[in-house]
Amino acid sequence: MAAHKILVIDDSRVIRNMVRDMLPPANFEVLEAADGIKGLEMIQQQQPWMIMLDFLLPRMSGFEVYEALQQSPELSRIPLVLMSGRKEEVTSKIAEPFEDKYLVFIEKPFEQKELITAIKRAMVLAQKRPPASVISPGAVTTDASTSDRADEGLVKRIEELEAKQKNLEHQLLSQQKQFQQLVDFIKKKLK
Repeated sequence: MAAHKILVIDDSRVIRNMVRDMLPPANFEVLEAADGIKGLEMIQQQQPWMIMLDFLLPRMSGFEVYEALQQSPELSRIPLVLMSGRKEEVTSKIAEPFEDKYLVFIEKPFEQKELITAIKRAMVLAQKRPPASVISPGAVTTDASTSDRADEGLVKRIEELEAKQKNLEHQLLSQQKQFQQLVDFIKKKLK
């Protein structure tokens, strides 16, 4: 399967690298932009499969990028994950529930499991978004069916990764219990 382009628009190199490291490289190609203006340019040039957008950005805020995306019927259909360490600043401009705006909010810092859940939710919300009346129905059907098959494959792969993660967590807990039992046994023998 070809890699899906995820554009991470964040002024923090740490966050951009963290997202890159959390995603399986075979499934995702992570593109980066350090400010809102560059991010909007990359969205228009690269047509990413998904956008991860920081709310507080230099040169053009994440909110301004979000508003620009909403003006385009084509760009507004790209799954969107909005990131911020300050949820109250986001809710002061975009009222909850975020799902009604077809976006997912994730609070920084986040773990890999939270990121994967946010990506899955953003994909589902983007598919639920009603098509814009400006786009011809034939074009939407053809593009959507191809995209839906690719998205279903990706959702399946993400679910497989989540199952593996749960299995590893279970194994880790089991090993921790065994280790604790061994420590307790040794302590009793030393008394």
